[in-house]
Amino acid sequence: MGMRTSKPRRQAQVLMLGLDQSGKSTLLYKLKYNERVVTVPTVGFNVETLETTDRSGPGLAIWDVGGQRKMRPHWQHHYADTAGLLFVVDSADRGRLDEARKELHQVLKYESLKGVPLVVLSNKQDLRGALGPEAVCQRLGLGRACDGNRPWFIQPCSGITGAGLEEGFRRMAYLMKTPFRQTQEDIQVRMKSKGYGITALICG
Repeated sequence: MGMRTSKPRRQAQVLMLGLDQSGKSTLLYKLKYNERVVTVPTVGFNVETLETTDRSGPGLAIWDVGGQRKMRPHWQHHYADTAGLLFVVDSADRGRLDEARKELHQVLKYESLKGVPLVVLSNKQDLRGALGPEAVCQRLGLGRACDGNRPWFIQPCSGITGAGLEEGFRRMAYLMKTPFRQTQEDIQVRMKSKGYGITALICG
């Protein structure tokens, strides 16, 4: 993708949500600075800008909003003018995937986010026992949540090693500027080429 820290000519607001301890801030700072940053639970929000090398598209203003239970009711105050939604899950914490599913489905019901592209970052793939993207997709019920009306993609990644991060953010930029039908056809081809089964494309 090629990230630069200079201010982009245009910016699209991308909202990054997820449960506390899912690793949102860690992966954001890893992508921007290529460093492992020791973080504390986000109270409120962080905003970082990422500029892509594709000058035909906008830069990304990433709003990293705290995922603690007491913060989640405030997520809705950030939905207006959101052009893309990143939802981060801890793929190694199987016990909280149902909680993540519930929160994600509630978020996607908001009218102000109707049709907004979704990229799920299946984080912590570097940990033993982490679920692969197809299993996470099924646990989150992404096909049902998006209901054929929202472009979406699931990207395995690690905020520690950096694996998959650029690809995930590049996918977000692509979904925001590409017609819906084309994104769905392209994503099916790419997921099949990576060896994901048909269930990963449905994820009901």
